[in-house]
Amino acid sequence: MAMTALNDSVETQQHEVLDYPLQRECPYKPGAGTAKFRAPGPITKVRLYDGKVTWFVTGPAEVRALLADPRMSSLSTFEDYPVIDESLLHMRATREMAREVEGGFPEVLFGVDPPAHTRQRKMLLPSFTNRQIAKFRPTIQRIVDQRLDALMAAGPGADFMAHFAVPVPMMVVCMFLGVPYEERDYFQGPMRDILDPEKADEALEEFTAYLDQLIRAKEVEPGVGLLDDLIVKFVRTGELNRDELAAFALAILMAGSMTTISAIALGTLAMLDPPDQYEALRANPDLAPGAIEEILRYINLVEQLARVAIEDVEIAGHTIKAGDGILLSMAAANLDPTVTTHPDEFDITRPPTNPLAFSYGLHHCLGHNLARLELDIVFRTLVRRLPNLRPAVPVAEIPWKYDFIVSRLQSFPVTW
Repeated sequence: MAMTALNDSVETQQHEVLDYPLQRECPYKPGAGTAKFRAPGPITKVRLYDGKVTWFVTGPAEVRALLADPRMSSLSTFEDYPVIDESLLHMRATREMAREVEGGFPEVLFGVDPPAHTRQRKMLLPSFTNRQIAKFRPTIQRIVDQRLDALMAAGPGADFMAHFAVPVPMMVVCMFLGVPYEERDYFQGPMRDILDPEKADEALEEFTAYLDQLIRAKEVEPGVGLLDDLIVKFVRTGELNRDELAAFALAILMAGSMTTISAIALGTLAMLDPPDQYEALRANPDLAPGAIEEILRYINLVEQLARVAIEDVEIAGHTIKAGDGILLSMAAANLDPTVTTHPDEFDITRPPTNPLAFSYGLHHCLGHNLARLELDIVFRTLVRRLPNLRPAVPVAEIPWKYDFIVSRLQSFPVTW
């Protein structure tokens, strides 16, 4: 009888291995079934598109512990590195921001482990401190105001994406890096196409060729920006080469614009659908810092991060063996009672506690201070200057795309 019960339990556990990932039914919210992955406990297993079974971590404490654990590797060269969609295998530029060595592109930041990661991060970290980023507030405010002027000049029915949500982050990250925004025709197309499996390789070549040309010009005559600072401090001393600097620029341009574009667009749409949250922020703009954390918790721009164990790891009653792949689910962790009192509701008046939006530990997002400042200025200015902002078409008609990288609105007609 006991043996039968044990066999039944094993069969039940096998049948409970769920397929992952989930498609989104809503552009600003992860799949409705995300919560069910939490039912077996903070660590479970999921089945990927190719039949492989991998560890799946949903507990926020466990996610943080593993993200901070040096026994976790970000290298996608491991046999069991989890790939959640076949299309990503064909996209050099989206495999952790083009860390493919055979393509001649140096490993940087996202897809590299210590000690190389430590060295790279040490070069960049002083430019991303809260004190340094705060100096950009007046410039970011001017950019936001200019783009709102352009949106309003276009009149009701204007595309919020084209006039505001896309150019604001692009202008901010270009300003920060020292990349001329007026040269955007050379890099905006490749940046977009890098997310298309059929165009990614060609786009990456175009992008890197532009960055190489820009860096060579800056080596002759440095200007103002992070790239210029790195050239003076590290390229001229031989501590950093041109290819690695170009890789930094690519990674920061992509990460600093793509995610912030979606945070602005999806955050605005979430507050307007229905409009009660936008009205709450309009009534009290000082809710903005908490509202940003709630927006990031709820929309979960990056739903999961992939890792591979390089040693055996004991955690939460499980043994993750060396070589095992792991998916760390921020989307599921952000539903935990220690993070939020209202997992399925969006309420900017009840901000979460320590949500997982900017990763954690070794790979904690370098740009989190810049992103938070930018979003704070954006949302405060939006509710002040466009208090009656609303979608110009039914929300169901707003086109969007989710390709398991970042959910993106393709257009967003608005009126006011």
